[in-house]
Amino acid sequence: MTGSDGGSTTAMRRGARTAAIATAVVFGSNGALYGSWVTRIPAIRDQVDARPAALGLALLCIGGGSLLSMPATGMLVRRFGSRTVVTATAIFAAVMFTAAGLAPSVVALGLAFALAGLSWGVWDVAMNIQGHYAERLLGRQLMPRFHACWSGGSIVGAAAGALVASLHLPVGAHLAVAGTLVFVVTLVAVSRYLPDRGDGPEGAVTPSEEGTHLPAWKVLDVRLLLIGLLTLCGTVGEGAASDWLALLFTDERDASPGVAAAAFTTFTIAMTAGRFIGTTTIERLGRTNALRASGAVAALGVVCTLTLPGLPAGLAGAALWGLGISIVFPATMSAAGDGSRRPADAIAAVSTVGYGDFLIGPPLIGFLADAHGLDNALWVVVGLAAGIVALAFAARQTRRPGSG
Repeated sequence: MTGSDGGSTTAMRRGARTAAIATAVVFGSNGALYGSWVTRIPAIRDQVDARPAALGLALLCIGGGSLLSMPATGMLVRRFGSRTVVTATAIFAAVMFTAAGLAPSVVALGLAFALAGLSWGVWDVAMNIQGHYAERLLGRQLMPRFHACWSGGSIVGAAAGALVASLHLPVGAHLAVAGTLVFVVTLVAVSRYLPDRGDGPEGAVTPSEEGTHLPAWKVLDVRLLLIGLLTLCGTVGEGAASDWLALLFTDERDASPGVAAAAFTTFTIAMTAGRFIGTTTIERLGRTNALRASGAVAALGVVCTLTLPGLPAGLAGAALWGLGISIVFPATMSAAGDGSRRPADAIAAVSTVGYGDFLIGPPLIGFLADAHGLDNALWVVVGLAAGIVALAFAARQTRRPGSG
């Protein structure tokens, strides 16, 4: 290796380390916005006077918007770069979630959620692609820790939401302030991203095989489809907690708004802890065994949440639920990128399948809750946890084609 080559390699690694920190910050800001609005779902529900089924359909609009936009993320990143894509989608998402907090009706709420979903899906995939590039250059399994930062951000957002909810402050004002703070933090962080086009020493992160964009349906093979279904089991299980856990405590356990918000905060704290130790867990058990253990713990947590009497037992169940579901999404993102010649397109494709949770989870649980009660509807999540155990084999660790 010449001195020039050594210097270039050092510069690439230095840039990758900086980009990894920036990516972690963006994950955290995304999570903070998410936690902020999720804890205000009961107040938003009451504001528009929505029944569970109507609320489920409104939440469905987030997934519909995301699924429409996510397949185009690879093309957008190549054309404009991650910095521009993440910046634009962050500000648009912040504005639309604020609009949701001001919605006067279920129809207006659904429209705001749909527009928020359009930007949210692209933002999510773009930051995962950037995380994969940094992960690959550094030779580390960093995706669980990026997602831990997302969870940490959602803890901050959820804790703030719990406080604001207990003070009975207006939802719209709360989300406007939260969205502004999130956008400012994101804008600063993306300035340290790795280039997505070969316009600098770090630009080499995009392999030549990825020179042209392929739509999600052309990238999906059997392996990626199974990983996508595994992701879907995890995202529906996670989304069920996000969408319905606070309402479960409010409606079925007669908890105060502050305690109900604290239930989701407990879930998120446990999920964050699971992701911070996720790298070590995967390295020691292997990705497949780690996912099987995760599914089993998640199932136990849901059963405890739904069956054990008393608020402390319910909160303990929420903690196990969060711990068990914690590594599913980051592990499948790594699995999608690791075994593909086109990791950006593979991550976008698997993410698109995984985001089907927004189309399946809210209406399924909403309609079941209308018919049988929310506490009975959430037993669906136990079946999804079993699906994680059954499909874990699809995420087994492989070498990327052409890696030697």
